[in-house]
Amino acid sequence: MNFYEKVYQLVQMIPAGKVASYGQIALLAGNPRASRAVGYALHVNPLPGIIPCHRVVNREGRLAPGFAFGGEGEQRKLLEAEGVDVDDDGYVNMQLYAWHNTGL
Repeated sequence: MNFYEKVYQLVQMIPAGKVASYGQIALLAGNPRASRAVGYALHVNPLPGIIPCHRVVNREGRLAPGFAFGGEGEQRKLLEAEGVDVDDDGYVNMQLYAWHNTGL
């Protein structure tokens, strides 16, 4: 399994109502310094709607400034539909909504 396939497999494990950081996914995929590569993998997501890339945010909880699938605001809309609160500045409270990847 290549790095992108690992990323897609991991992102599919993030439950609705939770988020993970790019760095967290990179670490779990076996390359803790590859958070930018995770971002690129999600940007070229082959299965939008199946691989929930909207559930990945930066380490501070900030949404992607130009979400690839539907433009700005789409990531917020998708997360809020799952019960994740996004503040006016585009941040998710990581204390409340972080996925703790138990069971891996």
